[in-house]
Amino acid sequence: MSAFRHCAWSFKLHQPLVCIIFVLLALLGVDAMAHGVAEGDGAFMEQSAGWNLLPFTYLGAKHMVTGYDHLLFLFGVIFFLYRVKDIGIYVTLFAVGHSVTLLYGVLSETHVNPYIVDAIIGLSVVYKSLDNMGAFRRMLGYQPNTKAAVLIFGFFHGFGLATKLQDYTLSEDGLVPNILAFNVGVEIGQLLALSAILIAMSVWRTSDSFMKHAFVTNGVVMTAGFVLMGYQATGYFVN
Repeated sequence: MSAFRHCAWSFKLHQPLVCIIFVLLALLGVDAMAHGVAEGDGAFMEQSAGWNLLPFTYLGAKHMVTGYDHLLFLFGVIFFLYRVKDIGIYVTLFAVGHSVTLLYGVLSETHVNPYIVDAIIGLSVVYKSLDNMGAFRRMLGYQPNTKAAVLIFGFFHGFGLATKLQDYTLSEDGLVPNILAFNVGVEIGQLLALSAILIAMSVWRTSDSFMKHAFVTNGVVMTAGFVLMGYQATGYFVN
């Protein structure tokens, strides 16, 4: 059965979030982990000199909206959050984390191995899924600090974004304002993607199937995280 048939089946059962997961998994298979800066976008950034705030803001938003690894993690983070206040706290922690390391990584020219960073990003997806499934309480006997985990993994997500930009030779002329604009775009893209996920989740939560299928859905997300980790680990050892 194709991902799109799964999608139709999911909406029929009032499970739009399951549909999102199937589509994301389909992207993993079709586009073989090509999450990065598009070739044309990268060429534009390399040729850019001076302040190009709007284009870099757009590129940042585009990067986040198409960043399935970041979206899977955010999906896990907000899965059991019902109050706007709680969602705001966790999303802010994630935003602060990835903003700090994105700006630091690019502006300080701090290089980290992209395969290791992206494998840790995959691990963040696995971690949050296990957290949602109550695995840590059962295995460890206590609940790790979720806020601290979101912030720490946010740092790694930011370095993941930085490694994508470090693939290109960016002009020093206007570098700081352009990277700041890129980061603003990332936040805008995050808000847009998060809004879409929250709308779909709000519909799903009105159905009796939400709690019934919550465990399975997090299991699917966890599997996607393991796939990301495996792909990046393979890339590290092969390259």
